[in-house]
Amino acid sequence: MAAETFRDPWGIPHLRAGSATELAFLQGENAATDRSWQIEVERWRSEGRTAEHLGPDGVMWDRFARQARIDDTARRCFRNLDQATQQWCGAYVDGVNHALGAGCRDAREFRDTATAPARWEPWTPLGVFLVHHILFSTFPNKLWRDHVARTLGAEAVELFSIEAPVWAGSNAWAATGGLTGSGAPLIAGDPHRLLELPGVYQQVRLACPEFDAVGLAFPGVPGLPHFGHTGTAAWAVTNAMADYQDLYREQLRRDGSTLQALGPDGWEPVVADHQEEILVRGAATETVHVIETARGPVISGGSPVISGGSPVISGAPDGGALSLRAPSRAGGRLGFEALLPLLRSRRAADIEAALQAWVEPVNCVLAADAGGDVRQLVAGKVPVRNAENRVRPVPAESPQHRWTGTWVELPASRVDALAVNANDRESGGGSLTGLEFAPAHRARRIRQLLEDAGDNLDVEDMQRIHMDCRLGSWPALHALLAGPGGKDGIPLSTPAAELRDRLLAWDGSMHAASTDAAAFAAWRSALVVELAGDPLLAPLAAPAGHSGLFAPWLNPVSRVGFALETIIAKGAGHGIDVAAAAGRALEAAAASPSSAAWGESHTVLPLHALSDFPGAGAAAPAVPATALSGDTSCVLCTESLPGVTDASFRGPVARYVWDLSDRSKSRWIVPFGASGQADDPNFLSQLPLWAAGELLPVITDWDQLTKETP
Repeated sequence: MAAETFRDPWGIPHLRAGSATELAFLQGENAATDRSWQIEVERWRSEGRTAEHLGPDGVMWDRFARQARIDDTARRCFRNLDQATQQWCGAYVDGVNHALGAGCRDAREFRDTATAPARWEPWTPLGVFLVHHILFSTFPNKLWRDHVARTLGAEAVELFSIEAPVWAGSNAWAATGGLTGSGAPLIAGDPHRLLELPGVYQQVRLACPEFDAVGLAFPGVPGLPHFGHTGTAAWAVTNAMADYQDLYREQLRRDGSTLQALGPDGWEPVVADHQEEILVRGAATETVHVIETARGPVISGGSPVISGGSPVISGAPDGGALSLRAPSRAGGRLGFEALLPLLRSRRAADIEAALQAWVEPVNCVLAADAGGDVRQLVAGKVPVRNAENRVRPVPAESPQHRWTGTWVELPASRVDALAVNANDRESGGGSLTGLEFAPAHRARRIRQLLEDAGDNLDVEDMQRIHMDCRLGSWPALHALLAGPGGKDGIPLSTPAAELRDRLLAWDGSMHAASTDAAAFAAWRSALVVELAGDPLLAPLAAPAGHSGLFAPWLNPVSRVGFALETIIAKGAGHGIDVAAAAGRALEAAAASPSSAAWGESHTVLPLHALSDFPGAGAAAPAVPATALSGDTSCVLCTESLPGVTDASFRGPVARYVWDLSDRSKSRWIVPFGASGQADDPNFLSQLPLWAAGELLPVITDWDQLTKETP
């Protein structure tokens, strides 16, 4: 069978080849053609070389990438792959490089920035995957908790945890055949990540004699790691919110020419101690000190300035370096061994077996098959260690905080009727796996909508759930508005009282056309700003002493917005008069009345790589203003940052419904389009449909597709 590429009417690639290896080559070639600029920027990021190509704006990331040893971890994980998976990944890279040699990697961004793609290494796909996920887990949250504890005291940490949303909005749900009209299971959902342009997921079909799978791929990575349908089996994931990354406070000293770290067994030579040069386009070369202890790479502080056997004073806020320990680095495995078996899966049991090899990120998984088996499991590696490791950085020299060398036994079960995963504590394994989870709002709402729909569920029912925009946090905020105006009974002006009455009559639905939703959002933002400026919380605005890379996790206004429900519930116990702040926020919002609808300010905010590099002298592609329904804590979790912006930079980066009775009844969509080329008709062709809640059919008949000529 010759390798062939077909397209559906939206430009989605359907790839067919004579073997899995030939198909991997074709997938790599297609990704390099359709998403050339996107995957090359990810390669530069994985190697810590963005500044070399795009100028000084890349130095901050490159410094972190070198310190975290992303490229070295990718090499290590590739070396540890079994031979068959190595060959398969290598074939994908060969396809990427063939596209380069054939002149297919000609994205406009290369011309605009006077840059060019280069040949990939066999381990590059693993580096690309690591770039997407190294900041996806929990260690930046530990930096925030540490900042809160050092600034306000350890007791204040609870104000920002206990089911406070932490950048999580993914949903997935499944119904067994007993609840569907077809008698076969349905799986649906929508992963929520940064709204990158082009999208972080690529719709693709991968067919060869061994398997025929449709799903969502990471451009630059072979296979379908997170979402797929093989015809008889399907799977979908959400972030399990598991804690599997630790930060250690390291004490370092220079003993002669040897850099040492204090570990549980005393002073020991570090694993790595060298300087690397970061080439910077248009500016002087930067130097980064790369240190790795037995715990892991030092990602903050660690520049030795005192020698002669004395402890080193470093740049971390507490006078000590911070090292990062993660399963992929510690064990030299990422989980790519699961990718080919996933594509070959014919049953839910095959999917579960394949994911026994998965490492990180840790995911909640729903799996189903045409025979009616539906399973729910958590996949990945969570180390067994002291519970304090999950909260804040811990002392590297403490024996109580070292990893035990064993992994948590993760939950797995059969589904009898319905299963709902929404980054919540119940689906993610609870205290067994993590510390903080998303509130149960979305999980409860999805289950309610499924139960209300009855026992004859179909694709249409699943699709409607995607667009539900009832605000899960509204009951807590409604109760705050309905309560007294602060401990002193602060009176409200007439406009503020009218706004309060208007909001109390509102139903809590964040529809794009709703002016009440916009008025609510204005009051909520004012409330967040008031609380962030409270004398207790205001000191959090002081610099935390870490790289600007972590600024999104260390922004106190954003953090107050995410933790708003917790602060409402617990603020009084810490001396915060939340009710008085609510009254002042009503006055502030009423002083600037507006007749605008929510969708006028709640618009899609696409994140193109060029936006991170203004000094590169090239503009990101323009995207039409697109109104959005939904918001943080809705099922339609188009996140805004109250107090910062109403725009949504994070939301559903795909939606799907997998039908196990007939794959051709399945549906999917992404926010922008199939192509990464700004001048291609399918660069933004799905945007208006996505915003309106529409889904595209998954076309499986080859005769309905258009064959692409070489």
